[in-house]
Amino acid sequence: MSIKTVDITKYYGTQLVLDKINICINKGEVVGLLGPNGAGKSTLMKIITCYLPPTSGEAFVEGFEVALAPEEIKKRVGYLPENNPLYLDMYCREYLEFVAGIHKLGRNSRRKVDEIIEITGLGPEQHKKIGMLSKGYRQRVGLAQAMIHDPEVLILDEPTSGLDPNQLHEIRNLIREIGKQKTVLLSTHILQEVEAICSRVLIIHQGRLVADDLTSNLSANQAKDIITVEFGSIVQDNLLKTIPGIVSMIRVNETTWKLTAKPGEDIRLHINKMAVQNNLTLLGLHREEQRLEEIFQQLTKS
Repeated sequence: MSIKTVDITKYYGTQLVLDKINICINKGEVVGLLGPNGAGKSTLMKIITCYLPPTSGEAFVEGFEVALAPEEIKKRVGYLPENNPLYLDMYCREYLEFVAGIHKLGRNSRRKVDEIIEITGLGPEQHKKIGMLSKGYRQRVGLAQAMIHDPEVLILDEPTSGLDPNQLHEIRNLIREIGKQKTVLLSTHILQEVEAICSRVLIIHQGRLVADDLTSNLSANQAKDIITVEFGSIVQDNLLKTIPGIVSMIRVNETTWKLTAKPGEDIRLHINKMAVQNNLTLLGLHREEQRLEEIFQQLTKS
């Protein structure tokens, strides 16, 4: 078990920020941590990385308890905070050598710096001051400092914030490659990123864990199928109400309806059966599944 929390609770004064959060993340997983602004995502990451103590509960990383062995945990965790604090007056390579010294890599420092520059694609920019780098390359420097000591676990808080589409694609591919060897906990507001990178999703809302499942399972278990059906003549809603599994229905026009089914239930056969029994002609039947964005909105409604 790479990361585990047991009833993690955090108050800021009298404000409850995290309410008994229980998660388990296994080695080799790439997990997306989602939630609206103020949901508690960054607070949870800071607790896991020993930057912030919980009010109550326990957190473990690679078997070490956060409250009892922070030094051991910091050896095993790479952390990229949301605001990516960097020394802008330092040169890129100089900064990474400085970080390698902090981690006491000793004789391995130069080799590790060379390796991490290669992995993160910083070669063309390594002799520039960090303050001269683009947002995308600064994010690469942040990832490089988080990875330079070869940690087993990577905690990345909004690693693609503020990037343009090209930079976003590059960093996303880099994280995907990193995830083949590391355990990654990734916080983001970009839901397409989670679908593209993460095998599992955690969703926090108002300090509570409201979803924890594989990305594929979450879509299958939470999504409601929406069926657009067009008939050859006017159909009254009392006929549609006889179709099993319908949650709601909206009339689009005189002959077309948009039907919403229960999660995981395919009502197309029931629609066809109802049409046959009532001598109705089906002109069109289109099924669309909700994307993660819509599921996220359902789970995080206030």
